[in-house]
Amino acid sequence: MRPLEVDEPTVVGPYRLLGRLGSGGMGRVYLGRSSGGRTVAVKIVHPHFALDEEFRARFRREVDAARRVGGAWTAPVLDADPEARVPWVATAYAAGPSLTAAVADGGPLPSHSVRALGAGLGEALAAVHELGLVHRDVKPSNVLLTLDGPLLIDFGIARATGGTASLTSTGVSVGSPGYMAPEQILGKGVTGAADVFSLGAVLAYAATGEPPFPGDSSAALLYKVVHEEPRLGALDGELRDLVAACLAKDPAARPAPDEVARRLAPEGAAHLVTGGWLPGPLVERVSRSAVHLLNLEAAESASGPVGFSRSSVGGAEADGAEAVGAAAGGAEAVGAAAGGAEAGGAPRVSGAFGPAPVMPTPTVVPEPRDGGGGTGGTGHDIPSPGRLSLSVAATSTRDTGGRKGRRLSCTVALAVAGAMAAVTVGSVFVFDLLPGSGGESPPGGSDTATQSPSAPRTVPGRYVGTWEGQAVAVQGSLPLGTFRLTVREATVGRPLGTLRHTDIFGGTCDDLLTLRKVTATQIVADAVGAEANRDVCNPALHTVHLTPVGDDLQYESDSEASGRPKARLSKTE
Repeated sequence: MRPLEVDEPTVVGPYRLLGRLGSGGMGRVYLGRSSGGRTVAVKIVHPHFALDEEFRARFRREVDAARRVGGAWTAPVLDADPEARVPWVATAYAAGPSLTAAVADGGPLPSHSVRALGAGLGEALAAVHELGLVHRDVKPSNVLLTLDGPLLIDFGIARATGGTASLTSTGVSVGSPGYMAPEQILGKGVTGAADVFSLGAVLAYAATGEPPFPGDSSAALLYKVVHEEPRLGALDGELRDLVAACLAKDPAARPAPDEVARRLAPEGAAHLVTGGWLPGPLVERVSRSAVHLLNLEAAESASGPVGFSRSSVGGAEADGAEAVGAAAGGAEAVGAAAGGAEAGGAPRVSGAFGPAPVMPTPTVVPEPRDGGGGTGGTGHDIPSPGRLSLSVAATSTRDTGGRKGRRLSCTVALAVAGAMAAVTVGSVFVFDLLPGSGGESPPGGSDTATQSPSAPRTVPGRYVGTWEGQAVAVQGSLPLGTFRLTVREATVGRPLGTLRHTDIFGGTCDDLLTLRKVTATQIVADAVGAEANRDVCNPALHTVHLTPVGDDLQYESDSEASGRPKARLSKTE
């Protein structure tokens, strides 16, 4: 979990936010706590989706559907506000890594763990399908490993984006390349059989440590899923036969999810989990997370510059079943779903958390954490569609938590027609008209030096992959939207990858990166706008620094025209 940045909220609905768990194409996920002490994961969708009325309608329907989902291996929705200026959904929080993180850190799971994993997910999907629903995005990052068993998360939000204008403009797809079923890729009718295909791919990844359809680009992955047979590595015996059946190209040839569960655990997934299902190192890791969660306390600071909405808890729309409903899903990040270790390791069942506390709707408008004003009467609101308001001031302060914030002393109101240019990384908006926008050297000193003959000339493996996060400019004072960076293996002077910037209105600009230099602590690249970019995108050459920070990657650009963008990116693929 990462500490909250200055530009992030600390209150959403009735929940105080303690830190950020992760971010993705749909939004950000935060760890939160209610006034009654319940720990939750709160997912806030990206603002550009909030401007799309079709998305809102879909989000509302999917949240209602997610409330209906229950079972021992899915994550219940505790609260949501589809009508908020920026919609959000909250689920209970589980201490445990995603399958992606567990395999990346510790390698493939043992056979017993894979069988319990498959049985639990099979039972979860069977319960979902009985309600006439399809998950559509079963993948390793949407599976959490808790002491109580596996949990399937992220219901609702992915489906809510399907077919919306925002979906078209951002290039976000419902599903993940390499784990989507062939019929899903080809745009044919999607049934529960598509989830079974994805389940087979997840089990192959868990058992071998590698996806069954490897590739270095989305296009390559999609082609292999449709036209090639899966690579199942060292999988053998009954498990190999079952995974291969799940990965059949013909949906009709795949087993039903309850059949998958029965073949892996004839006595039920709970029987396998109760005896201890995770290997020792993972048990230790999950236990440490649980202890950390118990010791975690919310900061006393007030909220950040954006207030997101009222709460739906206790309101007229509460259905009364569990004060705010009980059902599954809606979080993407590691640990961002329901569950929690219970005594004895018994599998968690629906409703195990008890009724959610009913709290009054907050009426306090959050104040900036840096203690300053300058935002005016509406500085905390997301603007209505048609106008973007940005309020900034020019002093630098440090809050009690040691975080430094900047405020620029000007207010910018942009009509939608011009706003996309002003918030795009390749923008022609003149950022140096704003105070404090220039004069800083990029990290690591001057980039004029050539690559040392003795220095590495290839990209280290830790950089390779797809990274995503929220970007800011003008010394952190101006939110830019989402950066999605793809880094490939390369040598100095060769193409390194691409950066796609999606602004808050869904417009995109692409930069092409060429590797310039590799050092022990970072890599340096030359970046230039792609020829197919819109006119508002800046084609000028600039320098980009990529620096590992823990498990993340810090992106920093020296582009003065774009306000020297920065972003902390988390690995998604």
